[in-house]
Amino acid sequence: AVKQLWGDGDHMAEINDMMSEQRAIGGEKAKSVWDLLRDRAVRWQLITLLLVVSCIQLLGANVVYSYAYSIFTKAGIPPAQTHYVSLGIGTTEILSTVLCGFLIERAGRKTLLWKNYAVMALALGLLTVTLSLQDSFFWVPYCSVALVFIFIMSFGIGPGGVVCPLITEIFIQSYRPAAYVFNGVVNWIQLFILGLVFPFLV
Repeated sequence: AVKQLWGDGDHMAEINDMMSEQRAIGGEKAKSVWDLLRDRAVRWQLITLLLVVSCIQLLGANVVYSYAYSIFTKAGIPPAQTHYVSLGIGTTEILSTVLCGFLIERAGRKTLLWKNYAVMALALGLLTVTLSLQDSFFWVPYCSVALVFIFIMSFGIGPGGVVCPLITEIFIQSYRPAAYVFNGVVNWIQLFILGLVFPFLV
């Protein structure tokens, strides 16, 4: 099965890791979400997951995606051409997530998270300034477009790429299904709340 997934090669180190983890959990069955919430042994992993998922929702990626169209049209991109720029954003996110895959082991998860959170915060701050000065200089709208791309790239290299494998790295096998369910529920509840609250903030 491992060769079918990863191709030919020596995968004994990975297989030994799986076997040792299987022995460590002693054949325990998959835990429920209720077990996950009650077990003090995984309390810090659960808190870490909750904080990281909350940061993903609160860092403003959904806002940037929501306002990207108006930013592009104000930059002078014809409405008929904005779908190409949107395609460029999607491509940028895919490429930066792939780049994260190469950097994650070399740079480390914490470094990728915190440095890219800092770049994203700076990009959002500058984007706020450029949007308020949109009509002052002809070049300001282009800065806004560039900042959107910088934000998306930082998101893909940092939080977007680091959070995906996090659950498999901090939870043992018996808790992973419940952790994925918890992650999905928290993610969608926070997205729903933001969707309700954000129009009032605007």
